[in-house]
Amino acid sequence: MPAPIDTPPPDSLRILFLGDVVGEPGRKAVMERLPMLKNALGLDFIIVNGENSAGGRGITPKIAIGLLRAGAAVITTGDHIWDQKEVVPYLETEPRLLRPLNYPPGIPGQGSIVLDTEKGRVAVINAQGRTFMQPSLENPFLMVAEEVERLREEENVRVILLDFHCETTSEKIAMGRFLDGTVSAVIGTHTHIQTADERVFPGGTAFLCDAGMCGPHDSVLGRRIESVIERMLTSTPHSMPVARGPVRLCGAVVDIEIETGKALKIKRFCEDVPAE
Repeated sequence: MPAPIDTPPPDSLRILFLGDVVGEPGRKAVMERLPMLKNALGLDFIIVNGENSAGGRGITPKIAIGLLRAGAAVITTGDHIWDQKEVVPYLETEPRLLRPLNYPPGIPGQGSIVLDTEKGRVAVINAQGRTFMQPSLENPFLMVAEEVERLREEENVRVILLDFHCETTSEKIAMGRFLDGTVSAVIGTHTHIQTADERVFPGGTAFLCDAGMCGPHDSVLGRRIESVIERMLTSTPHSMPVARGPVRLCGAVVDIEIETGKALKIKRFCEDVPAE
């Protein structure tokens, strides 16, 4: 059981964001630990990126249900959202499972959600970067800015968190700076490596370039080491199964002032979970 980070400030809301969940080891550890983490850390709201939770590629309805029952309020995703075909119709029935906002009109699912908590309303946005990813997607900066304005004006929400699923640090940092003062937090996902650049920008937006992953620690981004090395040595296709062994949960804890939506503090979260 981890010791509490500290006591949340008065009139604040504490959010735990967990990075990309990888395969069975990652999802089992997350589902097992979430109830205990909620109590130990004094959490009010939990967001989990689940886009690699099904064998390392995509998510299924069954896995999404398991994560939600374990305590996740919202599940975000990214470029692997479409890898498990059975999830496509499920996106239309479960609004708490998000896909990136900046897909064209008519695509199943939604890129944001507003939920009520005991301390007020919380909005979560999911967007995907374009650099070295899918350049045909709509401009995430323009679409996120439009959605933030709608949430603030029409939904009267002040606590807003963005999961920016993106390849490059520059695009993530630019998004954080662009949104500074209009959202509570911008947290990056996708690269599976937790960065050490957490801070609160001058306008009150908490930022972390990448939350890291929740998956096997002795691995290459959650995959078996030998398989990845063999692929890189030979430049030929090789299967890259999800690794086994001890799991590390990575993410961030953010304290947010309820009335203004401004971040008070962000702290990286990292916990090792022994192998069964």
